[in-house]
Amino acid sequence: MHFESINWLAAIVCLVLNIIIGSVWYGPKTFFPVWWKSIGKTENDKPNGKPLTWILLVVAGIVQIIFVALTVQLLGIKNAASGALAGFLLWIGFVASTGLVTKLFPGQLKAWVIEEGHHLINFLVFGIIFGAWH
Repeated sequence: MHFESINWLAAIVCLVLNIIIGSVWYGPKTFFPVWWKSIGKTENDKPNGKPLTWILLVVAGIVQIIFVALTVQLLGIKNAASGALAGFLLWIGFVASTGLVTKLFPGQLKAWVIEEGHHLINFLVFGIIFGAWH
C-alpha cells in the first residue's frame, strides 16, 4: 500500500464530484435551509464563507478520498460494486458513527441525517470510482 500507487486522476475526479455533490446537497433549494435551522441557526445568521473554511473543506475531502483509495487498494477491490461496499462500510463504521456521537448531546439528529446522507453519497461514489478504475 503506497501513496504513489493511488490512481491520482481518479482522485481528482472524486474531488470534483465531492465539490459538486456538496454544492447540490447543501444548495438553497435542497437541504441547506433545513440543515441550517437544525443546527440552531436562523435566517439572520450568515454562514462562514471565509477562504479558510473552503480550503479546509477541500483538504478534508482530499483526506477522505485518499483513505478510500488506500482501503480499496488494500482490499484488492477490482469492481464498482465491491468499491461501493467498501465506501459504505467506511462510511457507517467511521463517518456516520462518529458524526452521530457529535450530534446526540446537542439534539441535532435531523442535522446528522442530512450531513450523513451527503457523506454516504460521497463515500459510495469514491468507492465506486476506485473500485472500477484501477
